[in-house]
Amino acid sequence: MDYEKLGFRAGLEIHQQIDTKKLFCKCPSKLADKGDYNFFRRLRPTQSELGEIDRAAIAEMKKGRTFFYEASNCSTCLVEADEEPPHEMNREALDVALTVALMLNADIVDEIHVMRKIVIDGSATSGFQRTALIALSGKAKDVGIETIAIEEDAARKLEEDGKKVTYGLDRLGIPLIEVSTSADIKSPKHAREIAEYIGSLFQSTGKCKRGLGTIRQDINVSIKGGARVEIKGVQSLSAIEKVAEFEALRQVDLLEIKKILKERGIEEKDIKEQVAIDVSDFLKKSDSRMIKKALSRGERALALKLPGFSGLLKRKYSRLGKEFAVHARVRGGIGGIIHSDELPGYGIDEKIVEKLKARLEVNEKDAFALFIGKKLENAINAVKERAVEALKGVPEEVRKALPDHTTEYMRPLPGPARMYPETDVPPIRIKREHIERLMEKLPEMPERREERMIKE
Repeated sequence: MDYEKLGFRAGLEIHQQIDTKKLFCKCPSKLADKGDYNFFRRLRPTQSELGEIDRAAIAEMKKGRTFFYEASNCSTCLVEADEEPPHEMNREALDVALTVALMLNADIVDEIHVMRKIVIDGSATSGFQRTALIALSGKAKDVGIETIAIEEDAARKLEEDGKKVTYGLDRLGIPLIEVSTSADIKSPKHAREIAEYIGSLFQSTGKCKRGLGTIRQDINVSIKGGARVEIKGVQSLSAIEKVAEFEALRQVDLLEIKKILKERGIEEKDIKEQVAIDVSDFLKKSDSRMIKKALSRGERALALKLPGFSGLLKRKYSRLGKEFAVHARVRGGIGGIIHSDELPGYGIDEKIVEKLKARLEVNEKDAFALFIGKKLENAINAVKERAVEALKGVPEEVRKALPDHTTEYMRPLPGPARMYPETDVPPIRIKREHIERLMEKLPEMPERREERMIKE
């Protein structure tokens, strides 16, 4: 694939655990086998320092979830439970982060201010993650480094069951270095090379953890005519290349869908004016045990016409039908949907499909989606909104990396309205003498070590 012609651009956010005690308490940064006590929280968004509420936080709030926490006496205290103010920042962890910043030739800030980043997905008991910018404008080979920060790691998700999510607090508060690059990366292979280089810098400090889960990469990808999409939780170097390649192909496919919908004359109003119709009477006659069981419980089956979407819901890379199902699940709280591009199937035969088409007045260019449940309004609206976005091409959003190197929708891309100052931690002045002491004992750069080993 010609990535230059495609207009491929990417940037990395690499998060590395530091091998010290936790960032704002004296607890050891180790994972616990079991919890000694538990509690629960319900989280709500707050205004940022801009006086606005972040759109990603609003999306999380609408899910209406309750968060349960398992805590161990050997790895957590009242700070993680948000029952005690944070202690002074761990200076050993800060020095490791400053060392990495110096190795990347970044400009260290004069004074470090801890901020609260609003996060209400349950991964922080307080509803925010503490983070502090420590350096700007570095360089990793031929790629610019925009920012370097030190922050708390999130709680570890243990289980999710509907609107109940359980986290372990052992990981919450472990110090992280976050290195964010500029969007200078020109190909998936280039992304892997830069991630590998930055990872080697981390390990050269001798103070960063090793092993699965100790380093996590997020990658932001866009192509010409597409949009910035942030993919979170890429676990390995080989996965970075494959996930970035898939995202580029997904955006190409979404732009092709946009073109097809335009050629078919579909406009926003054609989708927005659609009203879901009750088709429970048709589906009672299907051979689907799942559908019959749901209807016997008093649930309903509604069908929504999707003008112009026939043949567009099962494409290899965009997989728009699955995308609709994820939006219905994440934003509407139902298990998923069934769409016409995968019918006949699921116990729904051709005869029933034809009756559904007649009831919905669909033509050969139209598709439809089936929703089954008691409360379906939010799920239907979520699918309609995502269908409208298909007319525009690629939506800006956050997605999660899956084990097969594909991705799945998580939430809207956060805006600037997600930060406000941490009032419980005083600013930290960085003195020139301290930087000079760190400079004197900088680790050997990876490229110099490689040259030396070749000569030896």
